[in-house]
Amino acid sequence: MQIANFFTTSRIVLAPMFFVVYFLPTYTCIPPKITLVILIPLFAYMQFTDFLDGYVARKYNMVSDFGKLFDPFADVLANMAVLFCFTIDKLLPSIFFLIILYREVSIVFVRMLAIKKGLVIGAKMLGKIKTVLYISVGAVSLFIKLCEAYGMFINTLSRFKTFNLVLYSLALIFSLLSFYFYLNDYRKYSKER
Repeated sequence: MQIANFFTTSRIVLAPMFFVVYFLPTYTCIPPKITLVILIPLFAYMQFTDFLDGYVARKYNMVSDFGKLFDPFADVLANMAVLFCFTIDKLLPSIFFLIILYREVSIVFVRMLAIKKGLVIGAKMLGKIKTVLYISVGAVSLFIKLCEAYGMFINTLSRFKTFNLVLYSLALIFSLLSFYFYLNDYRKYSKER
């Protein structure tokens, strides 16, 4: 297995692990103080491998059609597992999650159509901003969970939650905008073919 695909595979394996560890305090006697010590580095590793697999594939000339489909698929699984946890915990409004889920699944479908037609549509700036927002909002949500578990910043926690909601709103907006422009590029390149 190529090293780039190994990093991608690790995200697919770790996504359900994140979900299980996140809800251990709900179904066991393990306190959130312990699970958060696992969740934070797990989240950081998953996000880092999202960068690392693409970097390694480009640097060592390992870019493949399989990787072009596999990487976004792993991204969707990892992001949706994390966002679903925050949705259940009411940090992310469920309607936001549903819209983001539809967007992510739809863009994977459009990518598959593009690859089938021999089209390569690279990530645009809006998509990169969306990814940064997903990472940022995930980090802030975990920080809120950390504050709740350890009793930190109790007086300002509502402000953090408001800031978190603003970040989720921005992530949703950039998610939809990036999908719109990606779809436009797909239509344009399809007509040129």
